[in-house]
Amino acid sequence: MPIELKVPAVGESITEVEIGDWLKHEGDAVGKDETLVTLESEKATVELPSPAAGKLTRILKQKGQTAAIGEVIAHLEGVETPSPAEPKSQPSAPTQPLGNGPAAITPGKEAKPFVMPAAERELASRELRPEQVQATGPGGRLLKEDVLRPTKPAPSEATEAPRPAAIAVPSSGRQEEVVPMTPLRRAVAKHLVEAQQNAALLTTFNEIDMSAVMALRKEFQPAFQEKYGIKLGMMSFFVKACVDALRLVPQVNAEVRETNIVYRNYYDIGVAVGGGKGLVVPVLRGAERLSFAEIEIAISNFAQRARDNKLKPEELQGGTFTISNGGIYGSLLSTPIVNPPQSGILGLHAIQDRPVARDGNVVIRPMMYVALTYDHRVVDGREAVTFLKRIKDAVETPARMLLEV
Repeated sequence: MPIELKVPAVGESITEVEIGDWLKHEGDAVGKDETLVTLESEKATVELPSPAAGKLTRILKQKGQTAAIGEVIAHLEGVETPSPAEPKSQPSAPTQPLGNGPAAITPGKEAKPFVMPAAERELASRELRPEQVQATGPGGRLLKEDVLRPTKPAPSEATEAPRPAAIAVPSSGRQEEVVPMTPLRRAVAKHLVEAQQNAALLTTFNEIDMSAVMALRKEFQPAFQEKYGIKLGMMSFFVKACVDALRLVPQVNAEVRETNIVYRNYYDIGVAVGGGKGLVVPVLRGAERLSFAEIEIAISNFAQRARDNKLKPEELQGGTFTISNGGIYGSLLSTPIVNPPQSGILGLHAIQDRPVARDGNVVIRPMMYVALTYDHRVVDGREAVTFLKRIKDAVETPARMLLEV
């Protein structure tokens, strides 16, 4: 009896997923808990393991197709272990092979070529099957260079009747490529449109002198890195500053829920990081209880797993406020969009040496523009300016964050 491979629940409110890369082909042997396919939801990418050892006999859903939670997407055939009391059947006489090596076949039966590991990776990246590529390696092996050559035409293409001549279009580099949006990108687009339509968004700006933070990092970087095994970055200072400012202005940490305003006494800070499938926002739970080192370690871990598409759906849910650092990509100034149902997002930007006035003199300082976009239904202009001013004061005088003054 075949084993059904079903789509598991991958997160709250998610009803369907998009099939990603199949890591095994029909007919391949699989081990128990070996990853068979990746599933892409609007929140994260999930690897689906084999429930048992055996063989992948049939794939029902191909890459790019959608499948509902609980839907069967493939069939497997489990390995049958014979009973100790059951006599083993005598092996039949060997069939005379045609040729030698892994690609040898029996008469009247075509076998798949033996695929070398490098070739298997190239097949997966190009979404090809071994049968579509001519194997030229010793003993019929399928090599990487075989995959890099043009693929075989499909039988239907070889027997297709000639079509009427079409008007030739000069090749001038004006090609177009149509690529379906991933579930993550569709979700991001949906939330951004909802934020623009359902909230009264406004942005206020300020600038921060980063001299004190940069001096602290330079002084304590060697000791910090030796003790914790990670560099002391900028983000931990801004997470700490945000917690301090959210305590001072609780409206920015609140949300509109129907006809009510919900104020939170906890601080779950989302930190936007670039991932393999696009921008994601994992959440630092209870950021008010985290040390500088714990914040830096958590953010580094998020960033690495985001690049590998290993973040869990629950890690991307439930933030109360978000920080987005466009400065790492060179952005000088921007207006970030609030992530509903949150009421505020802080945008960080590139640090640049600029002339500023200090004690009647013009001096050069490393300056950063910061932007706070907020939901005007909850946060008034005075509160928004107060919040951003508190961020500025905390970062320009980091000691006050430790003294809580």
